[in-house]
Amino acid sequence: MKRSRGKSLNQEMNLTNMIDVVFAILIVFLISAPLMSQGIKVDLPNAEAPTLEQKKMLKVSINKEEKIFVEEMEVNINDFGEIFKSLWKDDVPVVINADESVHYGIVMKVVSLVQVAGVKQLGFLTLDKDEKKYEKKLTQKRKR
Repeated sequence: MKRSRGKSLNQEMNLTNMIDVVFAILIVFLISAPLMSQGIKVDLPNAEAPTLEQKKMLKVSINKEEKIFVEEMEVNINDFGEIFKSLWKDDVPVVINADESVHYGIVMKVVSLVQVAGVKQLGFLTLDKDEKKYEKKLTQKRKR
């Protein structure tokens, strides 16, 4: 067979389609990532504080209905001490995640019960001011 010498093969790769697919996947992840957060819905108060290292922690949450949760399990305030002691292991930090609308007295009851259990490392989850603005925008978009 003869090859025509007039036409040369175009050996360049067209990346346009691949770039379009990559950008589409990136947009899907950017939109869906904030929606994938799981757990108890809590509006955190604003504060400027250093961040905790994300290692194994026991999370205590108080939502705006003033229901108390240890990890994902709802707990009555009267049974909190016993249940907390059964789930907490020595030297594991405890993080309290309380909605900003919860009364101070309830948070302090939980803090005192946690301290009575012997916790030495106790922290509070808060949002940075910029994170709070971003979260408000997300909730407004979700309502639409």
